Amino acid sequence: MNKTQIFEFFSRLAEANPAPRTELEYGNDYQLLIAVVLSAQATDVGVNKATRALFREVETPAQMVALGEEGLKRHIKTIGLYNAKAKNVMALSEILVRDFDGEVPRERDVLTTLPGVGRKTANVVMNTAFGEETFAVDTHIFRVGNRTGLAPGKTPLAVEQKLEKRVPGPFRRDAHHWLILHGRYVCKARKPECWRCIVADLCRYKPKTPAPASAG
Repeated sequence: MNKTQIFEFFSRLAEANPAPRTELEYGNDYQLLIAVVLSAQATDVGVNKATRALFREVETPAQMVALGEEGLKRHIKTIGLYNAKAKNVMALSEILVRDFDGEVPRERDVLTTLPGVGRKTANVVMNTAFGEETFAVDTHIFRVGNRTGLAPGKTPLAVEQKLEKRVPGPFRRDAHHWLILHGRYVCKARKPECWRCIVADLCRYKPKTPAPASAG
């Protein structure tokens, strides 16, 4: 895609969804951080089901520490890898209480020192909580970036770096939300729904999927 096509690509996504946001449910920056940590290799729907009751009880790192690891596990046992995630959540909560006065740090280099927080998680928190222009490359964005030709790369970091260079100014803050939602609901992994894609003509994916007979 050239610059004109990329601008048009995001213009259409923005027009269709002017205010995109994460589908994770949270009430403050700390709850967002925990929800994103729990969402690794899990669906947002599954995380939300587990955290609704948890977040009614826990709003701060200190409250999480008071709840304890076993208490946390009772809430999140339906989420994959919940034992390891519980350990990470407790450890990062203790660090936030001890070193950061219970506040979530804004800097990527600091966030990624917390247990269970990788670059993608840090980018989500920086963007969603603090409005930073970061690009959190999950499986959906990795697929969309490569399939469409928007930001091809062999690794998530390579795709992130391409997005950094290519996404125009007006769209940088919300770009990763648009791409995640597009990948989740239209440009699906097994069978992209090209017949209803609003950017299909800009996409380099050649074997466009035709509409099923039931779709007319």
